[in-house]
Amino acid sequence: MKQFLLIPISILSLVTLGFVSYSNLAAISKALSEGNVAALEQYLDDQVEISILDQEDIYRKEDAVKVLKEFFSKNKPSAFSQVHQGASKGQDSQYCIGNLVANSGTFRVYIYLKVVNGKHLIQELRFDKE
Repeated sequence: MKQFLLIPISILSLVTLGFVSYSNLAAISKALSEGNVAALEQYLDDQVEISILDQEDIYRKEDAVKVLKEFFSKNKPSAFSQVHQGASKGQDSQYCIGNLVANSGTFRVYIYLKVVNGKHLIQELRFDKE
């Protein structure tokens, strides 16, 4: 009897993890569309790889915030739309690809998240000019 209860509980846990992570992507998408670095900050891991056009580096969270603020000050966003999203098997990581429309043009944005201490956190954020 206990085995029969474990299966629904396991399925419910996976569904809940997926829902939480996809709601994180919705919040991240909203923050990107507004250029809201304070909202993005809560989803950044302690170290984040950020690539803006041809400049790529791994930053501590505090430095990543500065880099993102500078990017959004030069590229004021007006919209972000998700084009594709997916997750690895077991929900350990997920990604999102989208388009960020800014006053300086459109950027293709790649977001890679991984579970760290039970939370999906941004490991990589990439902005490429379309």
